[in-house]
Amino acid sequence: MSDVKVILTDEVRGLGNRGEVVSVAAGYARNFLLPKELAYLATPGNVKRLEQERKRYDVAQAKEKEFAATIAKAFEGLTVTIRKKAGENDALYGSVTSAELAEALEAKGITVDRRRIELDEPIKRLGAHTVHVRLHREVIAEMKVEVVAA
Repeated sequence: MSDVKVILTDEVRGLGNRGEVVSVAAGYARNFLLPKELAYLATPGNVKRLEQERKRYDVAQAKEKEFAATIAKAFEGLTVTIRKKAGENDALYGSVTSAELAEALEAKGITVDRRRIELDEPIKRLGAHTVHVRLHREVIAEMKVEVVAA
């Protein structure tokens, strides 16, 4: 199997960030990255195009980071309360999902995509928990989640 050089058009976990030229298996590029428009082939013409886009992208990225930092300030001291049914030993029936956390944030006036909420492991107990929200590649906010019995 031969490797193919591609230019990423978006951040791909475990592979790289937007604008990076990476070497991947030909099948991975052909069957996943290219059809989903997550990358394009690293031809000489595309590499030139990348250099021009990178300048615009860097400016846009700086604005995004600044915006994410202002949203992160809203998370300071924020506690989200989730009501769930619980059984013995404070164990929940089911678990608290990132979608539920996104809805709770929405109720507080903060709109965050549920995929940006990073749960290290599912929340399955009553009590206080700390959850990270990746607002930007370099900006991670922390929020407190209080799970109480319904």
